[in-house]
Amino acid sequence: MPIASTALLLKSLGRALLRASRDLAPIVGVIVVFQLLILRQPIPDLLTTVLGLLLVIFGLAFFVVGLDIGLFPLGEALAEAFARKGSLFWLLLFAFALGFGSTVAEPALIAVTAEGARAAAKAGLILQTPESLERYAFSVRLCVAFSVGLAIILGVLRILKGWSLPVMIIGGYLLVMLMTLFAPKEIIGLAYDSGGVTTSTVTVPLVTALGVGLARSIRGRDPLTDGFGLIALASLSPMIFVMIYGIIFF
Repeated sequence: MPIASTALLLKSLGRALLRASRDLAPIVGVIVVFQLLILRQPIPDLLTTVLGLLLVIFGLAFFVVGLDIGLFPLGEALAEAFARKGSLFWLLLFAFALGFGSTVAEPALIAVTAEGARAAAKAGLILQTPESLERYAFSVRLCVAFSVGLAIILGVLRILKGWSLPVMIIGGYLLVMLMTLFAPKEIIGLAYDSGGVTTSTVTVPLVTALGVGLARSIRGRDPLTDGFGLIALASLSPMIFVMIYGIIFF
């Protein structure tokens, strides 16, 4: 790596470390104030807690720099390349694969579906065995990933066709509210949470880069007004599909 590029990378990392420290400062302040002034107890295992906070700061900094120099440029370049290729089939297939693959690998979704499996077992909906818990969590993950893949396809078509985003979002949430009336109560909370955790660390940068890169490469489309909105669709679709999953299986 050239010296200039290395210096630029280190400078970006330093700025990211400062931003991460600044962003975490209010959280740390709240914990310290409540622990010492309200609960009036010393922070348990202080050394481990400080070490954990330092790891979080470095992790956030490396993650942000990685997005800037890796994932965002890659996503935009791929979107522009598919747009120049002019094949709608391959563009939509890539959009589905990107949404599905990034969601399956989403750490927050893995954690939520695992907790959902344990709750379902305690409620008597599934057997309380490791195999049953793993099967249930994995099936919900696949359901959510499939829904996000379809949502990204819909978002790409919206960019290409110029469809109204507010109309699609309002219609989607009306459908969510309607389905809430019919879905089993045991699955509703998990469905709503699945929509939130889907749009997290892995999915958001890749999907955002796809939308912005695609809008930039199509004549008549504005990256600011047309390139964003994919995340909203990606967070909406899991609520619908997980409730459908609950209606079918429970």
